[in-house]
Amino acid sequence: MISVVIPVYNEEAGLAALFARLYPALDALAEPYEIVFVNDGSTDRSAAILRTQFEARPEVTRVVLFNGNFGQHLAIMAGFEATRGEIVVTLDADLQNPPEEIGRLVAKMREGHDYVGSIRRMRQDTLFRRVASRAMNGLRERITKIRMTDQGCMLRAYSRAIVDAINSCREINTFIPALAYTFAQNPVEIEVGHAERTAGESKYSLYSLIRLNFDLMTAFSVVPLQLFSFAGIVIAALSFIFTAYLAIRRLFLVGPEAEGLFTLFGIAFFLIGVTLLGIGLLGEYIGRIYQQVRARPRYIIQAILEKRA
Repeated sequence: MISVVIPVYNEEAGLAALFARLYPALDALAEPYEIVFVNDGSTDRSAAILRTQFEARPEVTRVVLFNGNFGQHLAIMAGFEATRGEIVVTLDADLQNPPEEIGRLVAKMREGHDYVGSIRRMRQDTLFRRVASRAMNGLRERITKIRMTDQGCMLRAYSRAIVDAINSCREINTFIPALAYTFAQNPVEIEVGHAERTAGESKYSLYSLIRLNFDLMTAFSVVPLQLFSFAGIVIAALSFIFTAYLAIRRLFLVGPEAEGLFTLFGIAFFLIGVTLLGIGLLGEYIGRIYQQVRARPRYIIQAILEKRA
């Protein structure tokens, strides 16, 4: 009935603690369940530890082993394709979201919801991460109209229908919680606990977070292109007016002058900056098209550890 998908990348130090809390939390639900770990090309002993755990609990444990590092969201996609449960829950391996909260998500799904998001209560991240996350959430809502209070929390529950719809999508880059939100008919959010990472280190650098939000905005909206087009029209109109003003000033008012040279330089540099910004924005969309039309496999599975019927 319940599948839990957990992407793993270099989590050697924290896996034992995860196992010690995750399995008892799911056993307490007294429902059939499976745990699908996806090893995303870890370079430490994570794969070996997962193999040992599979051998210890093969009836409820499955392990998908990638042959390289393809990223957290593609790891979750692979986990979705391997799941068999009616309710699918995603969870990070770092224990920042307590596994004991899974029961609350499942209970909410039983009320008739097809997607249960989560909001981190008393978030234990740095001030910079909290402020940056709040800013990105606000920007995303205005551009994509996707309403997620806390887009960075991976503890979420999805119905089988939502997971099947996600599996049918062949996008190279996507943001799974947002994609699920677009498919959901009765979504809901609940507050969940949040703790400091006790072992290992965060896999998201500042660049990764920026990259993720670029993917999110370009995957679900063309508003950035429309805004840039509108800005181009406004700037072109203002430039025309200013040029006409300079021509009139030169021909009929004060004649030739050199004092406005640096003003013209400033305007030129501003317009060049806007142009470069637009080229970069277009590059984001063209890059997505380029990745998609190559039709390369999104990930390559080295092996799947599972108990054969």
